[in-house]
Amino acid sequence: MITLQVIWLLLIGILIIGYAILDGFDLGVGCWHLCAKKGKERSSFIHSIEPFWDGNEVWLLTGGGALFAAFPAVYATIFSGFYLPLMLILLGLIFRAVSIEYRNKVEDPRWVAAWDIAFSFGSMLPSLLFAVAVGNLLRGLQLDAKGDYTAGFLALLNPYSLVIGLVGFSMFALHGALYLAVKTGGETQYKARRWAAQAWRVYAVLFFVAAGWTASCYLRNGVVLPFVLATLAVVALGLIKAFNSKGDDLKAFLASCASIALVMLSVVAVLFPNLVIATNDPALSLTIFNSSSSLRTLSVMLVIALLGMPVVIGYTIFIHRIFKGKV
Repeated sequence: MITLQVIWLLLIGILIIGYAILDGFDLGVGCWHLCAKKGKERSSFIHSIEPFWDGNEVWLLTGGGALFAAFPAVYATIFSGFYLPLMLILLGLIFRAVSIEYRNKVEDPRWVAAWDIAFSFGSMLPSLLFAVAVGNLLRGLQLDAKGDYTAGFLALLNPYSLVIGLVGFSMFALHGALYLAVKTGGETQYKARRWAAQAWRVYAVLFFVAAGWTASCYLRNGVVLPFVLATLAVVALGLIKAFNSKGDDLKAFLASCASIALVMLSVVAVLFPNLVIATNDPALSLTIFNSSSSLRTLSVMLVIALLGMPVVIGYTIFIHRIFKGKV
């Protein structure tokens, strides 16, 4: 039973990391969209993600479904406690998706400008709020005996979680700029490299502030694994700067992928074995051991997951090979 619970934690972690890396560059491109020149440059931004964005969001849906199947109590607590932020995230994702499809349906500058704004803010809002949610999980939530979140929406907007939100926002902005440098050429490519350099400086400062704050206040279990993972994330951060400075765009983007994965793993290491920490009473915390489904459910769903995940991974690889190269 314990082995299955740990396996499911790893599977959900892989899905969430996959989403952060893949939809992260989609969201990051949207963060820079309004900084691009109107016309062809903004259109090239849309074209760079157009074949991928909907497939990338499958990772989020699969991760949510896996959380519901394996840890239903955690799913219930998170999705009810974060109801308003998640609705705002959903609204942003809807506007982003609709803007990609509708933007070029009418040849009217005002129509295009309106959907450009919708696309950009529909990307920035999830980039910020996803990370704010992570910050609240690291900090802990006020829960009652039934596992329900008892504080209000404003309690989620605490200083620590907002700093983590800015870390996530800058991380996705950096990731998106590096992706644009890979997918575009000429003046736009050089512009994307400059944006990446600017985002890197902001992200690096916020990363160290957040890491220090987390280490001083929210390391409840072992410190070795979080420290090792955070150190590796710093190494990846250094590689991003080095490769971007040399104009080696693909390596810089891959280093960014590694950095995101290591940051997400650091979050898991800080929380483990908890999934939702109760700040008012540690005994009420939801862990992978006290909130999982039954042995039979975990076993059956593991078989389904092992059949389904290769399909998702295979499709992702296939579509990126088909649409490789510059836009």
